[in-house]
Amino acid sequence: MKLHELKKNPGATHSKKIVGRGPGSGLGKTSGKGHKGQNARSGGGVRPVFEGGQLPLYRRLPKRGFSNAKFKVEYAVINVGDLNKFEEGTVITPELLKEKGIIKKQLAGIKVLGHGEIDKKITIRAHRFSSTALEKLERSGSKAEVI
Repeated sequence: MKLHELKKNPGATHSKKIVGRGPGSGLGKTSGKGHKGQNARSGGGVRPVFEGGQLPLYRRLPKRGFSNAKFKVEYAVINVGDLNKFEEGTVITPELLKEKGIIKKQLAGIKVLGHGEIDKKITIRAHRFSSTALEKLERSGSKAEVI
C-alpha cells in the first residue's frame, strides 16, 4: 500500500451542509436557527464559559499557589563550541559577542554552557559558567573570568 492509494472509510466524510438555500436543503428561510433571539443574530451566541448568569466555575474556585516566574533570572546562553569562531588569544566580552551576532540580547547576563569542544586559548568574560564549561575551558588552557 502506498500513500496515494489511501482512501477514507465509506461514511467517514459527509458533504457540507448547505444553509439558507431554497427548497430541498431543508434549511431555508431561518437557516435552522429558529426565529429571532440571540442565537439567530449575526455574531450571536454566548462565550464558551458562560453559565447563564450563574457565578462561573472559574470564579467560584479559590485561587491557590504562588508563581515565582515573575522573578526568574534569564541568561543569554552560549556554548563552548561557539567560541572556536574567535582567534587564539582573544578576550571575549558580552559586547564582542553581541557585535559578532552570536547573541541577540544580553538579558540578565551571559552564561557559558559546556556543549561542544574548544581547542584555542582564549579569555572569556561572562556572568555565569557551567561546571562542564569551566572544565573544558581549563583543559584547553583558556581563562574564564566572572564579571
